[in-house]
Amino acid sequence: MEIWINPACSKCRSALTILDAEGADYTVRRYLEDVPSEAEIGEVLGRLGLEPWDIVRTQEAAAKELGLKEWPRDDASRARWIAALAAHPKLIQRPIITADDGTAVVARTEEAVRGTLAN
Repeated sequence: MEIWINPACSKCRSALTILDAEGADYTVRRYLEDVPSEAEIGEVLGRLGLEPWDIVRTQEAAAKELGLKEWPRDDASRARWIAALAAHPKLIQRPIITADDGTAVVARTEEAVRGTLAN
């Protein structure tokens, strides 16, 4: 499995602690440094079963600068949202775990992290 993290994020550090305690085999991706492409973001969204606006950190300065709260949330605007996430990776909700079985989860709770270990 792979986990997208920001090392400064307490939820990311907590997720790593749980994975380590359980002896999970995972790869860390520091997504602010190793920025996912639009295609990767689209693929992860498909695995999450979410839309791009569902994983946006709307309180980030970049979200406010871009006016994301006013952007349409529809199929026609989907590519624009994904492009914004790729251009401003700090907007991506974290941590995101992509499991080897093809599933993914926004792992902001202990239950979500542990759910990836059951697969």
